[in-house]
Amino acid sequence: MFERVNKMPLMGEKAGDIAGVKAVMFACAMLLGLVGAAGFTSAAQAAKKVKPIRLHPDNPHYFLWRGKPTVLITSGEHYGAVLNRAFDYKKYLKTLQSYGFNLTRTFSGAYCEPAGAFKIKNNTLAPAKGRLICPWARSNTPGYANGGNKFDLTKWDAAYFKRLRSFAAEASKRGVVVELVLFCPFYKDDMWKLSPMNAANNVNGIGKMKRTEAYTLKHPRLLAVQDAMVRKIVEELKGFDNVYYEICNEPYFGGVTLEWQSHIAETIVKAEAKFKAKHLIAQNIANKSKKIVKPNPHVSIFNFHYAKPPKAVTENYGLNKVIGDNETGFAASEPKPYRLEGWDFIIAGGGVYNNLDYSFTVGHEDGTAKINAPGGGGAVLHKQLEILKDFINSFDFIRMKPNNSVIKGGVPEKATARALVQVGRAYAIYINGGSKANLAVELPGGTYKAEWVNTKTGNVDKKERFRHAGGNRTLHSPKYSNDIALRIRHVPKGK
Repeated sequence: MFERVNKMPLMGEKAGDIAGVKAVMFACAMLLGLVGAAGFTSAAQAAKKVKPIRLHPDNPHYFLWRGKPTVLITSGEHYGAVLNRAFDYKKYLKTLQSYGFNLTRTFSGAYCEPAGAFKIKNNTLAPAKGRLICPWARSNTPGYANGGNKFDLTKWDAAYFKRLRSFAAEASKRGVVVELVLFCPFYKDDMWKLSPMNAANNVNGIGKMKRTEAYTLKHPRLLAVQDAMVRKIVEELKGFDNVYYEICNEPYFGGVTLEWQSHIAETIVKAEAKFKAKHLIAQNIANKSKKIVKPNPHVSIFNFHYAKPPKAVTENYGLNKVIGDNETGFAASEPKPYRLEGWDFIIAGGGVYNNLDYSFTVGHEDGTAKINAPGGGGAVLHKQLEILKDFINSFDFIRMKPNNSVIKGGVPEKATARALVQVGRAYAIYINGGSKANLAVELPGGTYKAEWVNTKTGNVDKKERFRHAGGNRTLHSPKYSNDIALRIRHVPKGK
């Protein structure tokens, strides 16, 4: 009975059998919803209450979540929090909460990495032998490439979905949004050799193709497995308000086609068609930048990696969707380049910033691991990104938009200056480079308060209040190292 309840129909079964299995699977899914995380007493009750994170109706470059305008800023682990059984995600999410970070990015388990991939030591996305947990259940047949039995792509792993729901619930409790990445390309053959979707690792004979054809529409049996996984995950997480889905990580590698991405987006939409509350869909567009010409209408978040300078925001701001920088790295191990990238991107008008943080490992889920990887992280950077988070949240940023034209001069040589502005009301300005600025800012007449914020300590190193007749006003910064932020607010009469 248990085996039949957990079995998925493959293409080619009789219609009557398929209908019967679907009915049993639906009953099973409803039952599994009952054993979800605390606070979600049933899938049906949760679906009535949930209002998932969505684009802000007044400014869709940002989010509305739990009644508040939201920018997502974090420094998160390397995407293995769910699929790596050994990873203590509760300690990890508690650490994110301690800095006020409100995002984590995690992979579904359809993809994992071998130890040593990309020169990453203690990679959370590379589980130790026998420690991978993914949507599909193990079979009774030994022979999975990284320990344990092969997978059965017609059966779900109940323990995986329990862990997934628990992760989402723990994140929800701690004010953290989950970007669930459904798929990832197989960059090299050794990654494809670890995938349950590779025929060598399952008992179903599915996945007999080159790794570069796994995410195309060429192989209907594999596509059916992928669609079923998407529908199952969407059903399991329908009761959570802190989830959105990214179709595929870095689909510009490994043969991933746009047609396949559109198909997966459509699968999500159809799976949620009867839900009262729909979840956002994200698409990863490019490394650095690319102008989006024909945006997928189902996509609300367009993500880029290593988006410095933040040209991707400027090029795509007219889409009136959230533009995200949801992976950094390959710059240095020190905090500086990731702090600069984050400040530049958010002040340019971006709505998501996620530093890829290698200080989170198995055994160091509190972010204290020594970094041995092509990227950064750790407590110093965590604090600096917390300062960025506090800075942007000190504004009514929904009323603001990028407007560098208010800066009329005084930018140090070889430095850049960006401004997020509500004219006459609020100015968030960031200078990247130099050590002293005499910034000429165009302001309407009125009384203002200006504060120079140290991006490394959070201290206001200099402040002044002034009455201005209108036109350019020169504001002299204190001495600084590498970068500094300036907050200007209009002071209402009588204040």
